[in-house]
Amino acid sequence: MESRGKAAFYTLGCKLNFSETSTLARSLEKEGYEKTSFEEQADVYVINTCSVTENADKKFKSIARQAHKTNPEALIIAVGCYAQLKPQELAAVDGVDMVLGAKEKFELPAFLNDLLQDQSRDSAVIHACEIDETDFYVGSYATSERTRAFLKVQDGCDYPCTYCTIPMARGISRSDTLENVINNAREIAAQDIKEIVLTGVNIGDYGKGEYGNKRHEHTFLELIQALDKVEGIARLRISSIEPNLLSNDTIAFVSKSKNFVPHFHIPLQSGSDQILKLMRRRYLTSLYTDRVNQIRQQLPDACIGVDVIIGFPGETEERFLETYRYLADLDISYLHVFTYSERENTLAATMEGVVEMSVRKKRSKMLRALSARKRREFYNSQVGKFKQVLFEKDIQKGYLEGFTENYLRVRYPWNPELANKVCYGEIIEIDDEGFARFRIETVED
Repeated sequence: MESRGKAAFYTLGCKLNFSETSTLARSLEKEGYEKTSFEEQADVYVINTCSVTENADKKFKSIARQAHKTNPEALIIAVGCYAQLKPQELAAVDGVDMVLGAKEKFELPAFLNDLLQDQSRDSAVIHACEIDETDFYVGSYATSERTRAFLKVQDGCDYPCTYCTIPMARGISRSDTLENVINNAREIAAQDIKEIVLTGVNIGDYGKGEYGNKRHEHTFLELIQALDKVEGIARLRISSIEPNLLSNDTIAFVSKSKNFVPHFHIPLQSGSDQILKLMRRRYLTSLYTDRVNQIRQQLPDACIGVDVIIGFPGETEERFLETYRYLADLDISYLHVFTYSERENTLAATMEGVVEMSVRKKRSKMLRALSARKRREFYNSQVGKFKQVLFEKDIQKGYLEGFTENYLRVRYPWNPELANKVCYGEIIEIDDEGFARFRIETVED
């Protein structure tokens, strides 16, 4: 096929966005475009946007300027959540030629062809449907890391959390068919990729929604049971899953699974029940504590990560300290700390009790320090234990890096023969930079 030029891609936001960017890239490659680095001169730049925080909004403009500077003649296309929520705002950014919403981004090749044929336009073209029209599903997976793939199994969300724009940007909860997910997993395995990370907006809701005109009702538990039987995958990892959707049966299955690893990332958002109610979360801290205890009983060495939002309206000093003490006492491994950011058209943006930004930043800094302590304690608890490490292919300061099954980051002297291999051995110490040091006993064939 004759080359139609070079296309470059940049992804902002979550693992789900990365999986969809890869699908968009493959769709242009099928049309004859050569994929290239975003830092290189390209004919088409595609930026997959995020709108979870104000910083993500601002970064788009910086990335678009970078692309325009690299090649002023190139076409710049914005897709993703920010593109769905504020298409006019993105279209006004200097250099942007086209904006595609939640549904339209998956028709990128067709819209790009139309754009190339339109010589008369004097402004950016916008294609964005109403979000209630996004009643479809497109499966995706990303394999750019070569040792790990992000596999999309679900999209959209039915949870009306008061701070979140994702339901407005991605629509209702809907899922891929079990057959498609298994086929995608087999495609990934055929590329000698050792680990799959399941991703989506709310993956615990897997099985809801329609695929075309066909209704499907497989549960998340049935999904992971089926994936565990796919040959050629050494590891399966569950990404973020809501605590009220993480069932005891799922935890029990992971504890006995052949391939699912002992790593859970469970959003909490606040350790204050009053704040959880203001956020309209679907659980209280008592349920969250039970989930953590269930994991620890069945998987004592499991890594448990926690999302928490700091500075939500109504978060008094007392309620913040309630969150801090709750997390300090909880047997978890690390935190992802988000400083609350007002989002247009959300109920939280109209609430009283606004927390000053300086206070938000101070509290976030306190929780990040707590996270560093929790992570170090978790790493130290694993010294002397035998684990499996999947080493990545890149060299970092003369070392190979990789993760144990329970998500310790390991550093090992550079040996290219170990790249993309699962190695079994002992965690011997934690170095000053926070990496686990590893002594290898065996390497998989």
